[in-house]
Amino acid sequence: MATATQKITLSSSRDIPFNKLVLSQSNVRRVKAGVSIEELAESIVRRGLIQSLHVRPVVDADGQETGMFEVPAGGRRYCALELLVKQKRLNKTAPVPCVVSEAGGDILIDEVSLAENIERAPLHPLDQFRAFLGLREKGMTEEEIAAAFFVDVKVVKQRMRLASVSPTLLETYAEDGMTLEQLMAFTVSEDHDRQEQVWAAIKDGWQKEPYTIRRMLTETAVRASDKRAVFVGVEAYEAAGGIVLRDLFQSDDGGWLQDPVLLDQLVAEKLKAEAEAIAAEGWKWVEVAVSFPYGHQHGLRQLVGTTVDLTEEERATSEALRDEFDRLESGYGEADELPDEIDERLGEIEQALDAFEQRPAIYDPADIALAGVFVSIDADGSLSVDRGYVRPDDERAVEPDGADASEPGDDAGQVGGPAGQRAVITIGGQPAEPEDEDDGGKPLPERLVIELTAHRTLALRNAVAEHPEVAMTMLLHKLVSDTFLRTAPTGCLEASVRHVFFAAQPEELKDSASAREVAERHERWGDHVPADDQALWDWLTDLDDASRLDLLAHCVSFGVNALFERPNPYGGTGVSQHGLDVRLAQADRLQRATGLDMVAAGWKPTVGNYLGRVTKARILEAVREGAGERAAQLIDHMKKGDMATEAERLLADTGWLPEPLRVADLDDEPAEADAEAGNEDLPEFLAGDDAESAADGDEEEHLVAAE
Repeated sequence: MATATQKITLSSSRDIPFNKLVLSQSNVRRVKAGVSIEELAESIVRRGLIQSLHVRPVVDADGQETGMFEVPAGGRRYCALELLVKQKRLNKTAPVPCVVSEAGGDILIDEVSLAENIERAPLHPLDQFRAFLGLREKGMTEEEIAAAFFVDVKVVKQRMRLASVSPTLLETYAEDGMTLEQLMAFTVSEDHDRQEQVWAAIKDGWQKEPYTIRRMLTETAVRASDKRAVFVGVEAYEAAGGIVLRDLFQSDDGGWLQDPVLLDQLVAEKLKAEAEAIAAEGWKWVEVAVSFPYGHQHGLRQLVGTTVDLTEEERATSEALRDEFDRLESGYGEADELPDEIDERLGEIEQALDAFEQRPAIYDPADIALAGVFVSIDADGSLSVDRGYVRPDDERAVEPDGADASEPGDDAGQVGGPAGQRAVITIGGQPAEPEDEDDGGKPLPERLVIELTAHRTLALRNAVAEHPEVAMTMLLHKLVSDTFLRTAPTGCLEASVRHVFFAAQPEELKDSASAREVAERHERWGDHVPADDQALWDWLTDLDDASRLDLLAHCVSFGVNALFERPNPYGGTGVSQHGLDVRLAQADRLQRATGLDMVAAGWKPTVGNYLGRVTKARILEAVREGAGERAAQLIDHMKKGDMATEAERLLADTGWLPEPLRVADLDDEPAEADAEAGNEDLPEFLAGDDAESAADGDEEEHLVAAE
């Protein structure tokens, strides 16, 4: 026989005067959380009491109802109503909608309070976004919406910004196919097709972090922190019609500039204007570039200018600033953190004192007419002006009696030199190469190998200078070889310490850690080295042994030459195959002796310095070696450009190095020299590269010059 289902009976509801209600001591909420009582009171004023209170009659010792009711569920609403009564905005006898449960029920009052608080479900963020959007479509502004719900306007803007995400991805998020953080990351782009492409590429992979999504969506944009953007100014870029996309959900360093072409145009125009102003000083030439390669001043004579002394007023101002700086520093020396205004003032003083110390030099007008200026953008986005360099062709010819044979030409001050040559801008020093889908294991371009070995040579110089004992051994090895083995090849040390200039080099070489350390070390020694020959001898004699070793190591390091170059099989100029083998073998030995780690020295594979300039097969080989087979499978279906970009991320922290930067094993046998073998004598990664090397050989190098 079937049992009838017992029907439940809901508690009755009625209006109870507020002064008949008291807050129950069994209410489980003790900690303040969420919307404040004040904000809830304002919400009641605006919208009325949206949700009833749950109450239970208060009984006396005999179990009789007293006419009062305690509130176990809805305590915050009760407190908000109480606040309105105190503010005289609500009558104390105003009826309050209440659900009344039985006084002697089986359910504990504590259970009612706990259930009321934990069974509520928070609103889904997408529902909140749609609700905000509906309010805006019905005429409310973002500020009015924020005020109505007691949130910051930024929160409303963030929720509205979700409208820029593809509806397809919004549905994926609604079905829990992606996280809120991932959805937020897609708001950095308004291109729905691109958003869907990125999601399709990563949804089945293991790299789906928000930063990956942001990077893939902004790979064609320029960060506002880029030195070009800082140099021009984001305001000027926007005034010219440029669009800046900002991330409302996390710090974005000012956002992303969406029009790189416009930015480069503004940079070129501003650099040209600066160059024309500098040319008016009377210089013979002014060369302009966003950045110059390492060693671009090689072979030029630098003028020695005269620094103008400070005036009495300037000296007094400088001393006053120093006193103020010392006073502030001592006053807050023990503070864990400086107040903002003090920190800002110390920065202003440092900037002002630096301006006094970095005073421009004054040059002889006759020298200015022969010399030129390099104008570029510094790493912090400021203008970099390097004045006073004389080219060998512009040096004055001297007659036997010491008189000048020629006067400076009438083209002094002309921007770009007498010919007014037009600026030529290339990408990475060479034109972009078309993608070859069926290239297989195509050899590395010779120019790329030269650039990679330029990185290694510079790092080796720095390493030798930091290991005087290795430098001493290296120098002695060279001198003994020259003395007793007269036919020994030059190897990787030019014992005369002839500075080897990098004819082919990557753009980032001059900003590398090795370049900075070499330049700083050279400047430190250069401040002490006397110019007079006898004074130099005396100074060297008086140096202690440790300083002599350090100086020897520094000087010897400039002769390090670990560069690859195509051997000349016919003798004459250049290096022979045997000489190249010895040079590279000695470079390996030197790297092992100094403990040089190219990864620690700052080299890592990027699109610009390797991955974008090799074949797809080599990209996959690099990822397979550095990140594993699974990582390679994630990108093997991509086009070359996307593959190179993704490979850069996959290899970022793996420590992978291309073959020209690796140290050969001690057990490796040196290649045999065979003049008739042709390309067979080249390293394996260059064999068969005639066409590319020939093209590289014809390639001209240009610096960007002002018209």
